[in-house]
Amino acid sequence: MSSSSITPTFSASDYVKFFSSGALAATLTHGAATPIDVVKTRIQVDDSMKGLNMIRAARQIVAKEGASALLTGFGPTAVGYFVQGGGKYAGYELWKKKFVDWSGSQEKATRRRTAIYLGASATAEFFADIALCPLEATRIRLVSQRGFASGLTTGFLRLAREEGLRGFYSGFVPLLFKQIPFAVGQFLTNELTLEMIYRSMGPERKSKMTHIQSTLAQFCAGITAGVAAAVLSHPADTLLSAMNKGAGDPKQSATGRMFSLAREFGPRRLLLTGLGPRVVMTAGLVSGQFLIYAQCKALVGAPAGIEIHKEESLA
Repeated sequence: MSSSSITPTFSASDYVKFFSSGALAATLTHGAATPIDVVKTRIQVDDSMKGLNMIRAARQIVAKEGASALLTGFGPTAVGYFVQGGGKYAGYELWKKKFVDWSGSQEKATRRRTAIYLGASATAEFFADIALCPLEATRIRLVSQRGFASGLTTGFLRLAREEGLRGFYSGFVPLLFKQIPFAVGQFLTNELTLEMIYRSMGPERKSKMTHIQSTLAQFCAGITAGVAAAVLSHPADTLLSAMNKGAGDPKQSATGRMFSLAREFGPRRLLLTGLGPRVVMTAGLVSGQFLIYAQCKALVGAPAGIEIHKEESLA
């Protein structure tokens, strides 16, 4: 711990461990969720599937295009979320540490912990999305425009050739509207839920928790965080899917297109269309990410993250 810091010092090697653990967690979970995401995206952007539930929509896709269609976009999903996941988790560890140090004391940091969680998660996600956006645009084109390309490389090159940076980043602002609420819901809810669990147990029981008990606590917090992340980010997710398919006036700015489409879609479509499958997918995805991240950190010997939970028992 340095003289100007109230938190332990993390080395470059520690951040590499955070990045690799987060990258693996995000890649495995998002890759496994590809079929659900394909169905969810089709429900959002394909008028012929409006009103279908998850199972009926999946059956329709398989009947028309074959089972392999459910893995459309797997390449950009895996690569994109490897980069984004690593940047988000390592960035969250970095920015949480910095915000705690800038608060001046552990006591002030604890009082301001909600603001620290919000700031750290939003800042980390912003920088991670710069790397994610081109791959996310490619993925959504592959999923929503059948026949666009045969895979990641051909899709990426076609988008680069035909539309350049504008094609890759036309959805950047909507992506921020989707990913930053997602990250805030994910990390803030996870931290607050874990704090509630630990405070309900009391410091003594917390210190004696077994590995299974710790894993179960993290699983419950992750499920809750996933639901919050899905609900907060769903409207922008619907808009982003439509924009990357080409919806809206291309002469408008990304922000202008987003608000025009929001008015066109209306609250019901923005808030509810495809939300059920997305909540299911995201709850499993986020809880899985936190569990894998914790296990990977333990395996590579990464230090524990900075903790600023309140310690008083609720009993």
